[in-house]
Amino acid sequence: MNKDLVALDAEAVRTSVDVVARATAGDLVRPTPCAGWTLRDLLGHMAAQHYGFAAASRGEGEDIAVWQPRPLGDDPVGAYRAAAQHVLEAFAVDGVTERAFPLPEIRDGGPFPGAQAVSFHLVDYVVHSWDVARTLGHTVTFDPELLDAALAVARVVPGGEARLGPRAAFAPAVAADGGSPLDEIVALLGRSPSWRPAPA
Repeated sequence: MNKDLVALDAEAVRTSVDVVARATAGDLVRPTPCAGWTLRDLLGHMAAQHYGFAAASRGEGEDIAVWQPRPLGDDPVGAYRAAAQHVLEAFAVDGVTERAFPLPEIRDGGPFPGAQAVSFHLVDYVVHSWDVARTLGHTVTFDPELLDAALAVARVVPGGEARLGPRAAFAPAVAADGGSPLDEIVALLGRSPSWRPAPA
């Protein structure tokens, strides 16, 4: 039986937790595939999105302040793990995909159908898991079913001018050069599949 969207999203989030757990304090200053962001910056963004989507699942996400990064403190990995658990619990509520999600950072803010909102979250955490893994010099793998779901979302993310503004969620798409489904996903969302951290 095919897994439902919430279960697939949970897989992506748990994978992100596993990847982040490999980071050390010294890794937090590393550059990431997200231009201009260190790993600490990326973790702050990832945690903030978890809290924002959790609030949106309750109909409380209209305020842009809910989506702002919070201090990660002395244990950024632990802070990220707590944020991930928060959204996993929020999305586990019965009927979450039938709710309306206000998402102020996307287009006109919505509200968006719950299933669509969860799909946005899913593709984010596939890509951000890849971001963190690459930053640390590791690889990350996902089940084919999860990659199929994420690729379907990545293929319909608007391009063009929507990718060029200061608040754009993704950089313009780049060539995937016939790589894996994960390569295609990250390329569609503005990352070069061949990105590697610069030598220390």
